[in-house]
Amino acid sequence: MTRNRTITVRINGRDHTAAIPTRKLLCDFIREDAGLTGTHVGCEHGVCGACTVLVDGRGARSCLLFAVQAEGRDIQTVEGLGTPESMNPLQKSFMKHHALQCGFCTPGFLMTLTEFLKGNSRPTREEIREAISGNLCRCTGYTGIIDAVSAVVEAGSDTTGG
Repeated sequence: MTRNRTITVRINGRDHTAAIPTRKLLCDFIREDAGLTGTHVGCEHGVCGACTVLVDGRGARSCLLFAVQAEGRDIQTVEGLGTPESMNPLQKSFMKHHALQCGFCTPGFLMTLTEFLKGNSRPTREEIREAISGNLCRCTGYTGIIDAVSAVVEAGSDTTGG
């Protein structure tokens, strides 16, 4: 028997309320109930990092959390970083330094790096490499990603988004 529960989750500063099955994953709630499709679902086992979001400012794999666990929490998704018309510096740098190709993994990288840069505003290339080691990309070879982050660090840009 599937049980439903009504929850309210604050995503990118806006409350989203829905009656959902208690076993619904946070990534599915974000995509289906909140209508925010920037969070991608890759492996569904917490390995690839594509579904990374910030929960109360900390990176979390949304495929490993039930949506009911996020009730009352503050979630930030890639949509909370910027818009196509007004991207944040990290998003702009990803474009400039060819840090994305197919783009499937990009939201997870951006969210992982947003948290990382909050805690380390002057990382070395090796520290950046270590920070993204839990995110998988099949297209870029990672060099463009590291170059993009390094450029943001050099510029001293704020990457926290909305």
